Amino acid sequence: MSVNAGPAARTVLVTGAAAGIGREISLAFARRGCTIGAYDVDEAGLETLRTEVEALGARVRTARLDVTDAEAFALAVDELVAETGRLDVLVNNAGVLRAGRFEELAVGVHDREIDINVKGVMHGLHAGFEALRHTARAHGAATVVNLASASAIYGQAELANYSATKFYVRGLTEALDLEWARHGIRMIAMWPLFVQTAMTDGVSTGTTRSLGIRLTASDVAQAVVAATEPSRLRRALHQVHFPVGAQTKVLNLGSHFSPAWLTRQVNRRLSGD
Repeated sequence: MSVNAGPAARTVLVTGAAAGIGREISLAFARRGCTIGAYDVDEAGLETLRTEVEALGARVRTARLDVTDAEAFALAVDELVAETGRLDVLVNNAGVLRAGRFEELAVGVHDREIDINVKGVMHGLHAGFEALRHTARAHGAATVVNLASASAIYGQAELANYSATKFYVRGLTEALDLEWARHGIRMIAMWPLFVQTAMTDGVSTGTTRSLGIRLTASDVAQAVVAATEPSRLRRALHQVHFPVGAQTKVLNLGSHFSPAWLTRQVNRRLSGD
């Protein structure tokens, strides 16, 4: 669908937008008057999202996108920016989670998780860089939001590969925060714990049983919007990582002050291993 955004409308591109966290992020930014570029492999979900966004009075472009396809991602960015003239916020949200003992999950399952959670984020950053840099020059700021996870605090049993993919997201966000600062591009990593979405349906691990699945997709979306509009204090502190929810904040704080052996023991106890 084409958009015809006014010059004042911020443009926000969201991957994995058809359902769950991505859908709520799209709607949250739409409520703030932003133009939304919503992408997913679920075209039916995108169609219902388009209806909801337009009902809010916001402009939207939806299109099918497999984030593992670098060329398709680059084309999606080019087409969106050709119509809106800018890319203010890139939200790399698309991801999958597969739970189970590492050796019991097929190699193909691990590969798919890496392709989407790792390569998908890298493709988005590579595809979006020029548009983000141009927007930062023209309008003073541009932001990347990468969906990391509390599992990037310490490697998680029964989520070993998923956890490793989120360590990648963490490291890449930190590195590009250093590299891209000179271009005016702000990097953010969001750190939710388990969220009540289709991704966690049927997931039962030691940590989900001990900590529960308490966050909603709306909780994460609200945190994302707040992170892209930081207070003066947060901007002065140059906050990059944003824990979402009380549990994640406690775990993250504890990891900064406890010795490595204690952090390991806490995670071992939570996982039941």
